[in-house]
Amino acid sequence: MKNSEIRDLTDQEIVDKIEDEAIQLVRLKMNHKITDLENPHVITNTRRLIARLKTEKRRRELAEQEMNK
Repeated sequence: MKNSEIRDLTDQEIVDKIEDEAIQLVRLKMNHKITDLENPHVITNTRRLIARLKTEKRRRELAEQEMNK
């Protein structure tokens, strides 16, 4: 998911996507512990996606605070 796609999401969609990706990350980590993943970089990419989603969420929170001042 690109940053431009993330910016197009609503606040609720971002929260939902963070939850879904966090669950996916836990599953990937468990599967990797049991048997090697075909592509272990999926774990890294999932972590980075979660970070980008959280960053956009925080950016929106700060922008809202600035508007309320």
